[in-house]
Amino acid sequence: MPRPSSPAWQRPSIYDVARLAGVSHQTVSRVLNDHPNVRASTRLRVLQVIEQIHYTPNMAARALATQRARRIGVLIDGPVQNGPNSTLRALERAAREVGYAVSAFSIGDDEASQMDSGVMELVTQGVDALCVIAPRESSLDLLRQQTTGLPTIVVKAEADPSWHTVGVDQRRGARLAVQHLIDLGHRTIAHLAGPIDWFDARERAQGWRECLAEAGLPEGPYVLGDWTSDFGFEVGRSFELGNTTAVFAANDQIALGVIHGLHDRGIRVPEDVTVIGFDDVPNSRHFLPPLTTVRQNFAELGELALRRIIAAIEGDVEPRHATIQPELVVRESSTTLAGEVLAASGASHRRWRVPTSWHPVAGSRSA
Repeated sequence: MPRPSSPAWQRPSIYDVARLAGVSHQTVSRVLNDHPNVRASTRLRVLQVIEQIHYTPNMAARALATQRARRIGVLIDGPVQNGPNSTLRALERAAREVGYAVSAFSIGDDEASQMDSGVMELVTQGVDALCVIAPRESSLDLLRQQTTGLPTIVVKAEADPSWHTVGVDQRRGARLAVQHLIDLGHRTIAHLAGPIDWFDARERAQGWRECLAEAGLPEGPYVLGDWTSDFGFEVGRSFELGNTTAVFAANDQIALGVIHGLHDRGIRVPEDVTVIGFDDVPNSRHFLPPLTTVRQNFAELGELALRRIIAAIEGDVEPRHATIQPELVVRESSTTLAGEVLAASGASHRRWRVPTSWHPVAGSRSA
């Protein structure tokens, strides 16, 4: 068959593949849909023919045959944040590989109207399923009021009786970070938390609490804010260091701000205060110092979410939950014990104090 660049080239069909591979078109269809009941030798032969003649499925015809659009509607909270954005990109890549398209709608601060508008827009596009990425509690409450009749999957760490759920084990990630600090000898560990309405922020804070409790350590200072480096910077430059020698920040942006704020006061990281983040954003290895953080495998998360979406489309209605394990990435921001405070036996216990003049940045709250 002529190559695609030839003027005589025409799109090969599934029947061309079947003829050249010596199988039925139903077998070719099973290979395309990754059906398990195909012999390995047959699968290989079909795939070789597909590559040889440059066959690509006719998605329009497939949609008509299955009465499906092969399109997934995605509602995404916090689209500018690294986690939600990375999850969306991973889902889009995984979907393309199996012939699905993704339509995304970003939910802004005006949640009530945005949620209604988003669901309506995606439903009118004829999507086969809905996926919600990085939801806030308030946005899920609004989603529960919708009656689309579509299979719905939610990307969050905790199970939910209403929907299929997948997520990175946020609590486990926080415990990895805090245990690392404890193993280094830290005994007073602060946590700068993300917004309380976000499920991921809650899980990370809970992991911090649980790890300290299991080690017999008291909770260190806890400050509730937003996801921005501005929040971390204000805390870093305004808090008075006491006996706190380590900070677990709810994301890498907060950690970046903390390091900047501490630096402006002449406080060194990690010599005086150790700082750990969460997410492993692409530039975290270039922070000064390079940041110890918790890595989330977004590519695996996107693939897992897609598998659950397709299963739901194909009739798996029983809500199921699956998680991916995070990984601690140790860099220079935690390779040295914070402060001669720890090195000196019998060092006096000091505390972080929140100055009365300090206020969280807009959109955040203190605890």
